[in-house]
Parts: sequence; C-alpha cells; structure tokens
Amino acid sequence: MATTPRRPANPKDTAEALFSPRKKEAAPTIERPAIPNTKEMVSLRIDSDVLAHFQAEGPGWQDRMNDALRDAVKRAV
Repeated sequence: MATTPRRPANPKDTAEALFSPRKKEAAPTIERPAIPNTKEMVSLRIDSDVLAHFQAEGPGWQDRMNDALRDAVKRAV
C-alpha cells in the first residue's frame, strides 16, 4: 500500500499551496421575519415623467407612489 506524503516533496508545489487563493465561505444569510407595516429603503429606477407626476402633487409623493403600487399588486392578484 502506497502512502502519500503529508507535504508536497517539490518546493514549488509547497509554495503554490501556501499562496494559492482560498475559497471564502459565504456568510450565512440572516432571514428576518417580516414585520407588518414596516417600510424598507430601496433604490428604484423610475421614468422621469412618472416621478414628476407623483412629485407634482407636493409632499407625500412617496406615500402616494406606495399606494399606487399597492393597488397595482392587489389588482394583479
């Protein structure tokens, strides 16, 4: 029965083994329970005319946009 050496016998193989990139393990994903009526900050690309429509009515345009999206989701289901 042939036994393999614990370390590479070739110095080049030893050096390559020392300096070879190691695979990093992915960080475990943390699943957070959804809290009802909680808002989350996101980055969203919207056409400028759609944004202008909601902003034209003054402050509260983000809430109005959220309501419009919520209505669209309800109609889609």
